[in-house]
Amino acid sequence: MKRLLRPFLPLFALSLAACGNSPSGEATGDASYPAHPITIVVTFPPGGGTDLLARRIGASLQEQLGQPVVVENRPGASGNIGARIVAEAPPDGYTLLMVNSSFAINPGVYRNLGFAPKRDFSAVINVALVPSVFVVPATSPLRTMDEALAAAQASKPLPFASCGNGTPQHLAGEMLARATGAVLQHVPYKGCGPALTDVTAGQVAMGIVTASSAAPLIAAGKLRALAVTSPARSPLMPTVPTVAEQGVAGYALDQWHGLLTPAATPPTVVDRLNAAVAKIVRNPEVQASLREQGFTPASSTPREFQKMINADIDRYTALTESIGLRAD
Repeated sequence: MKRLLRPFLPLFALSLAACGNSPSGEATGDASYPAHPITIVVTFPPGGGTDLLARRIGASLQEQLGQPVVVENRPGASGNIGARIVAEAPPDGYTLLMVNSSFAINPGVYRNLGFAPKRDFSAVINVALVPSVFVVPATSPLRTMDEALAAAQASKPLPFASCGNGTPQHLAGEMLARATGAVLQHVPYKGCGPALTDVTAGQVAMGIVTASSAAPLIAAGKLRALAVTSPARSPLMPTVPTVAEQGVAGYALDQWHGLLTPAATPPTVVDRLNAAVAKIVRNPEVQASLREQGFTPASSTPREFQKMINADIDRYTALTESIGLRAD
């Protein structure tokens, strides 16, 4: 039976094309999108910042588009497993990927991703930014970034705890060392929480962690913030100066969070998603909710976000190669 049907398949496809439809019904990006549920694949476990953001955006997106939006966690290999799944999904707008800056770091760390980040995805929108912060124990003699840099000498490197090898926080420290000549010693942890525990206890001289994770300890007087990594001050801690403000010109590293689709998704579908999510992020209630979780709401066009991703892939790849950071 299959052999008999095969000759007619091309005719069937042509008849569909003549009617202005594709076999999936939506890949052409017509006005029927979306016609069935959308899945957002998150490359990290439930409960983390990226997951919470995906669920907050997904719930509102469901209201905007009138179709169920399901969040599916596919953690592993620093996000590469989930990314590979979406890279291989049909480019019809029904499978989205929620990622953070690790997506741009991984190409320089992993030799065999199983996908090409610049080729296999189309950017939709940058949703939020999360700056990192340099912190020291409240009992530390270091009170400014200048003092920390002065203490980081070849004769006595300054240890810094990060949220893990290859994380934005790790690279924030490496970037600072290369920009200033300071001698820093990386102490990786399995997450920002464990890193904060040891920095607060004075086991490590300095930490570089997400501003959201450190904010409660800073407010409680258990940690002292020296600088944020973002190009502008964080609304979460507006009195804390940036690294650039303290003399390290051009220094900036924000951990972005955004949505991607498989490459070749119709531009009309990408634009529809971008407009819907941008409207969500502009909502004052959503903005207040995101800020409470430590996010700085953001919005971008697909082209702007793609340009940001590509630039970060290039600069992070150069940095990881220069420090010899490899995971496989």
